[in-house]
Formats: sequence, structure tokens, C-alpha cells
Amino acid sequence: MIVAKAEAWLNSDIDEKSKGDIRLLLESPDPTELIDSFYRDLEFGTGGLRGIMGVGSNRVNVYTIAMATQGLANYLLQSFPGEEIKVAITHDNRINNTLFANTTANVFTANGIKVKYFRDLRPTPMLSFAIRHFGCKSGVMVTASHNPKEYNGYKAYWDDGGQVVAPHDKNIINEVQKITSLDKVNWNKNDALIEYIEEDFDWIYLNEVKKLSLSPNEIMVNRAMPIVFSPIHGASGKMVPAALKIYGFENIHIVKEQAEPDGNFPTVIYPNPEEAEALTMAIALGKKVGAELVLASDPDGDRYAACVPGENGEYELLNGNQTATLLTYYLLNKWREYGKLTGDQFMVNTIVTTELIDAICHDSGVTCYSVLTGFKNIAEVIRRLEGKKQFIGGGEESYGYLVGDFVRDKDAVSAAAIFSELVAYYKTKGQSVQDVLAEIYMQFGFYKESLISVTKKGKDGAEQIQHLMTGFRTNKPTTINGIKVTKIVDVKESKVFDVENGTETELDMDKSNVIQFYLEDGSKISARPSGTEPKIKYYFSVNEALPNADAYRAVEASLDEKIEGLKKFFG
Repeated sequence: MIVAKAEAWLNSDIDEKSKGDIRLLLESPDPTELIDSFYRDLEFGTGGLRGIMGVGSNRVNVYTIAMATQGLANYLLQSFPGEEIKVAITHDNRINNTLFANTTANVFTANGIKVKYFRDLRPTPMLSFAIRHFGCKSGVMVTASHNPKEYNGYKAYWDDGGQVVAPHDKNIINEVQKITSLDKVNWNKNDALIEYIEEDFDWIYLNEVKKLSLSPNEIMVNRAMPIVFSPIHGASGKMVPAALKIYGFENIHIVKEQAEPDGNFPTVIYPNPEEAEALTMAIALGKKVGAELVLASDPDGDRYAACVPGENGEYELLNGNQTATLLTYYLLNKWREYGKLTGDQFMVNTIVTTELIDAICHDSGVTCYSVLTGFKNIAEVIRRLEGKKQFIGGGEESYGYLVGDFVRDKDAVSAAAIFSELVAYYKTKGQSVQDVLAEIYMQFGFYKESLISVTKKGKDGAEQIQHLMTGFRTNKPTTINGIKVTKIVDVKESKVFDVENGTETELDMDKSNVIQFYLEDGSKISARPSGTEPKIKYYFSVNEALPNADAYRAVEASLDEKIEGLKKFFG
């Protein structure tokens, strides 16, 4: 079957280089690469398309991009009959991204769909904003986010500027699956249907970012505060510095070696700000200039990381739960200060994000909705409550945050600006970021989280991950690291199991392949296979009371020890 599929591609109307690559795969004595390239069609998931670049049905190339786009185009034409359909497109810095974005635009125009095409690469939040600003029905961001350089793909958006959700996600998948050959793709592009989005749009977006500012006076006092930023070779190299400047910060230092877009990511192992290694150059520059904040964003500019000076002159990389907690605390305090909390506001986080955020929101009388992993689910809540309640902000543990609702995806540009404002605000009060965290922990409890990702590559790896999840469901643990399991939430089965009482209740949430274990001491562990990478992820959350600031390190050490014990259980 796999050989037949490869030969069918070989005999189709594809370019000669691709044909040569297929011949090499067929002639290789090791069939592994051939199998991985053709054993299935590259899955168009609920968030879009992502995979390793190369030739074959299970690889990202102009043909799989075109087939996916044809399916999306067909669904748009079905969904908006008789209407003018516009789609916004941009891309980040990855290898082949201009080629893939052009291919996407060409297929849309071949189907009579107008394209608003960014003249140059721009970050994801600007694509989300452009969809609503220009009245588009959909949008495509060509990117593989923070994946290694071998990956590419695209994220698909709907008319609200959020990534596609039910029922559109499954319906689009169905249409994509109908495109079973290249013959079903309309390749007759119409350049007259393309209109370019020029640089003047940057200022429309930046003016919206500027409106989010809550402490302009404190920024003015601390406008000379040194800030370092790295786009890690990605698409936000212009926009984050521009946002910082429009907020009033004047002492901004860019990591020159990582400033220019480069899909090879030559200075990092992984272009992921969650990885401390990716911030090595930024931290080095921070030490050189005495930065009070070091910032970095991922290639498509939706995730951001923040480092702050700590003890002994070393910089501390805050994790996504900490930055989300700090932003939530800051935003709610400022809204309260301005008398803007009327009971009609809300925030959103995900089920694997720290529950400390829920506690902070509850204390402020603000509803905090908890949704499935993926920022599209946060955007869906914003859409559902639009005109009824006011969104303040929300985020997820994986370094994504959104302030305000003019963008409907995580936004590293505005989050970096607001976090810089936060640092300036507390500086005027004589507080460091660590001081503020201690203040939060003393009031609500010291929460600490950690994540481990186990990579399982290829077809065998996917089967191993499935086997692990099946094992958790069929052999439910009653203790983990010697601590009693009190509750198990199986999101896929929509069940909540009360382990102590032996009872079972229904879970009111969309299904997803996630299982969560709640322990007697307040710890929580979530197991979730990644939807975009060959990984299974384990999220750990533990907490204890923090009696006073002097006990910070002792309690932190106790929490670290508890997390390490839990990690050993999951191998």
C-alpha cells in the first residue's frame, strides 16, 4: 500500500525534484523514511496543518498545503453562499514559508476567494486582528509555531479572528479529506483577487495595543528602564520593539544575532522561549546592559517569555504560569483601582494552567472560565460572551496570554508591552517581580507547576502514546508517589471519578484526550498527548501555604521535592 501510494505520487503531475526525492525513498534499503512519508495523509487537525517538511502525503509540501487549502476553500464556499469571501494570509520566518503562503493564496484565488495578503511576514496576533478589521471570513497563518526547523504548516482561523472551533473544525477536516488527489485542486490562480496589506496597518494594530496601557505615569517615571528583547529569528522583530516604544519605553536593546528572520534558527537548538537555552543570548545581553527585564518571543510571535534579575546577578526565567499569574493579578488590581470591576467582566484560562489564577479571579469577584487546552477555546468563550460580558485577559501555561479582545489568539506583542508596564509599575512601589510573586503566594497559596514532555517519534511512537493513555484509563491509580488519588477527571470520556466514594459523574466539557489526577494533598497531574507534536505531556501542579516572605525558598524547595517525586511516578 505504501509503495503503491508513493508510486502514485511519482506518476502524478508533480515537480521533478519531488519525483527524484520519491525515487530515493523507494530505492533506500531502510524503508523507515518511506513509511513515515506515505503511511497516511498528513492530518488536517482541529487547529490546522503541521508536520515535517518533505515529499509525501504525510509531509508538508506545496501539494499537501494546496490540498488542505482546497478543502478549506470548499467549506468557505459552502458556508457563505452568494457572499463575498475574503481571507487574510501571512506567514512567519520558516523555510519555504513564502512559497507555502503563495500556494495558499493562489488556491484561494483560483476558487474565486479574495485574499488580503500581508506584504511581509508578521506575527500571528496581527493576522487574527486583520481578519476582523477587514471583515474576512477566514485566515491562514503559515507557521509551525515553536516546533524545530524541520516543521511547517498553517493555522486556520474563522471570521471572529480565532482559530477554527466546532462545528467548523470537524467540517473543514471532512472537506479536506475529500481532496484525495492533486487533480481535485484548482490551480488556476487569479492574481487580481489579491490585495496586499501594507506597513500602515502596523500602526492600526499598535494603536489598539496602546489602548491597553493602564499605568502610563509609571512608565514615564521608568522610561529609561533597560529592556532586552529577542524575536529568536522570528516574525515579531519589528512589532515588539514598536509596541514597547509606543508605550513610552526608551531603553530597548535587541539581540542583534537573533534579530533577522531566519528559518534555520542558527543560534538556538529549538526556537521555543519555553526552553531556557533559547534565551541564552538575550540573558547575556541583559547582564551586559543591566536589563530589568529580558523578553523573547517564538517564531510566529504569539508566545513570549520573560526573565527578571534574581539573586546573585543571575536572571530567572519565569514560567508561563507565573507570567500569567502576574498579569492577572496586575490587571485585576488596576481595574479595581479604576473602579472598572462591575461584575460583568471575565477571564479565561485552560485546564492545565495554574489554579492560582482562579483563586485571584474569585477574590476579585471576576468569573474565570476554564477551557480545554488551546487558545482557540479561549477565543470561543470571548466570542460566546461578546456583547454580554467584558473580557479582561486570559492565558495558558505554555507562555501564551491575551489582554483585551481585539485579537482572538495569544499575543506576544501586547503581552510583552503589558508585562513591561507591570515591571515599571511595581518598580515605582519599590517591589521586584519576585516581591510581587511572594505577595500573591502569601495571599492565595504558593503554587508551583512543572511540565515534562516525552517524545515518541513516527508511527510506533504514536502507538506507544495511545497505549499509555489507554493504560491510565483501564488501570486507574489509587495512589501516586504514596499520595492518595481522590478524583480522576477523564475529559475524553466526559467522566469524573470520585475515587474515595467510588462514584462517577458527568463532566460538562467538550471531549479531549486528557486525563487528570487530583491528589489528597492538593496536587494535580494532567496527562495530555500533544495535538501538534509526537509527544505526551505531563503537567504537575502542587501548592502549600506561604506564611511569610522569608519562608519563600524553604517552601519552594519543598514544592520542588514534591514535584520530583510525582515525576518519577510517570517515568
